[in-house]
Amino acid sequence: MVYHRYGLSRRSFCICGAVAAGFVATSRWLSPSEAYAEARNIVDLIRDDAAKAPIKVHKLRGNVSALEGSGGNIAVLTGADGKVFIDAGITASRPRILEAANSLSRDPIAHLINTHWHFDHTDGNEWLNAEGAAILAHENTHKHLLTAQRVEDWDFNFPSPPLAAVPTEVFSSETTLKLNGSTLALKHYDPAHTDSDISVSFPDADILHVGDTYWNGIYPFIDYSTGGNIDGMIKATEANVAAVTDKTIVIPGHGNPVSNKAELSAYRDMLVTIRDNVTKLKQQGRSLDDTIAAKPTAAFDAKWGQFVITPALFIRLVYEGV
Repeated sequence: MVYHRYGLSRRSFCICGAVAAGFVATSRWLSPSEAYAEARNIVDLIRDDAAKAPIKVHKLRGNVSALEGSGGNIAVLTGADGKVFIDAGITASRPRILEAANSLSRDPIAHLINTHWHFDHTDGNEWLNAEGAAILAHENTHKHLLTAQRVEDWDFNFPSPPLAAVPTEVFSSETTLKLNGSTLALKHYDPAHTDSDISVSFPDADILHVGDTYWNGIYPFIDYSTGGNIDGMIKATEANVAAVTDKTIVIPGHGNPVSNKAELSAYRDMLVTIRDNVTKLKQQGRSLDDTIAAKPTAAFDAKWGQFVITPALFIRLVYEGV
């Protein structure tokens, strides 16, 4: 379908990346009240870390590469029409992202697609726009980046950032682009991680970027404040599994950026099993604390629970939605 164009307005960001830095800094998960009190420092810490962290380049196929190390995983398509970025990372990474992107080609940056509205995927929107990128996203990403946002799970309100970071081109369900000799197919999910999630497929190269509907090897964050829910995450993941073959390269929002159908299927199975375990406990009348104490994620914690979304937090997120 044809996408719509909007004038520039304001944007905002979420806490999911910020709390990650707080976990790294303190070696424990921040409570919502602590996150609220410390979030500004955490955001500064993320940006400071991003200013120094290396950007790792993963060359895939069909002139598509993945950049790892600045917020969410970024995909880059090179060619005569100009570089196409899928997600923008964190602004403090700008010099390293440019260096990495220029190592792929000297093409100018011409297009940016946001997989959803969260800070760790859109913080770089403004500088990429200044480099020449037209920003395209789902209409709900546009909506969320126009105004201040509140993320209830962190008891935090985020102000509206600069106008140039807001997408000026939007679509509602799906759209197709022809750039650099490649087809890009963009498709909106039903509410999953947020209500603004999209996938970006490169069918010629058999690559699928699924944004934060998939966290490779780690428990995901679910943002109920902007429409996310556990059943939606499972539905999106089932759609992702159905859309790929054993040869498809799958780019997740977080974790190792070069994944595949087998890993994606394992992620789906984890989500389904934990959702079902938590549902049974909640239906028995168990409180959240009792449900956490019952350890419904125990079979998966050694693999999936070693990053910023701890088992207890993930149980809380699932419990909220069942």
